[in-house]
Amino acid sequence: MKKVLALLLAVMLVIPVLAACGKKADTSENTNVTDNNDKDNNQDNQNQDQNKKKVTLSFVHWRGEDKDAFDEIISRFNEKYPHIDVEQTIYTSEQYVSTAHTLLQDGEAGDVFTSFPGAQFQTIRKGDLFDDITNQSFVSKFNEALITAGLEDGVQYAVPFQMVYNQPVYNKKAFEKAGVDFEGAMKDWDSWLDACQKLKDAGYVPIAFPGGDIGPGQFMNSMMMNLEPDEGIWARVLSGEAKITEDWWVKTLAHFNELNSKGYFNTSANSLKHQDGINMIASEEAAMLATGSYAISGILAKNPDLELGIISPNPASEGEKVWDGIHNATFLLGINKKSNHKEEAAMFIDFLTEKEIASYYANTTGQQLTLKDVEYTSKELMEIGEVWGPRKTRTQPRFFITDQDVQNAVLGSIQDVISGTEPQKAADNAQKLIDEILSR
Repeated sequence: MKKVLALLLAVMLVIPVLAACGKKADTSENTNVTDNNDKDNNQDNQNQDQNKKKVTLSFVHWRGEDKDAFDEIISRFNEKYPHIDVEQTIYTSEQYVSTAHTLLQDGEAGDVFTSFPGAQFQTIRKGDLFDDITNQSFVSKFNEALITAGLEDGVQYAVPFQMVYNQPVYNKKAFEKAGVDFEGAMKDWDSWLDACQKLKDAGYVPIAFPGGDIGPGQFMNSMMMNLEPDEGIWARVLSGEAKITEDWWVKTLAHFNELNSKGYFNTSANSLKHQDGINMIASEEAAMLATGSYAISGILAKNPDLELGIISPNPASEGEKVWDGIHNATFLLGINKKSNHKEEAAMFIDFLTEKEIASYYANTTGQQLTLKDVEYTSKELMEIGEVWGPRKTRTQPRFFITDQDVQNAVLGSIQDVISGTEPQKAADNAQKLIDEILSR
């Protein structure tokens, strides 16, 4: 009996050990199976990406200074989506204004494309080339108040990516050397002229004015903003209710004439290109560049030691001042309605709007964005936000000249004055063209 009991006890002790070993073996085996399944799944995902049909997206825009930043972003996008290649094609802003509409017609170019607000946006929209992106998830990442430039009749056709200030960039050290006070220079028109004279006496070209391309369309905004503070003025011009032969525009042209005749612009102002203007302020030949905040990154790329800010003249008296400066939401991102790769195009725009990618773009290119969630590290961007964010700025007036031919007539009157035509005569000539355009 004792032997039997001992044998039973031994068996009872061994069984749990064997069971435990069995469970351990099962667990180990199951773990190996799970690991193998994970590896298989990962391999399947990689194979799926590799097996997806290769797609090449065309991305067209006008920001040549952003090429390197976009090259890096496109490289990161391709890492995430190996089956999608993105080819960027860059035009000068002048070329883009004249060719974008034709470029997009057949759907072969510009799966993702950009548009200027105002006249170009309207031309492309009326040509039915924008795809409706209202329900795209990336739209919710933008500040709603800043993307109305791409909205028409409740449809979101495009989303402005950049928030810029269309007013002169200035060299802080040049102002300090010439004894020009930042706030004082913006008080009224006489104060602006006084600042320009001090800069000229200190050996600077006060204002580099690229009249050969974008200068007239940019500087006109702050030059007229308080002479006609009503933001509806250009709509009235387009309807025939108002004329540019009225005092507000003639006086704007007279101010252009005054700056040019007193030598506050560079010589041959109607021939200077924007890139040459950037070179003038980067080399410290000029104290200001009459374009916008978007030029800052290009200037600093050539001379990183400069300290830059943005400033705006008040073309009226101190008592007539309504607006402090000019802002604009631009670089409208859209999807070509004729594209064969709309899904991939939306994926690319969505990628551009991710916080990490958008922050990289903003700080690398020196552009403020219209997105809700961006982390700025650039000293210039943070300062612009601090100095100009609280001020009363007006949406770029030129944005509201939605007929390209009318816009050309308006800008032509500025170039005529700089070429020597009397302001009233230049206004009369331009209004005749506008009347012909509106009567078509």
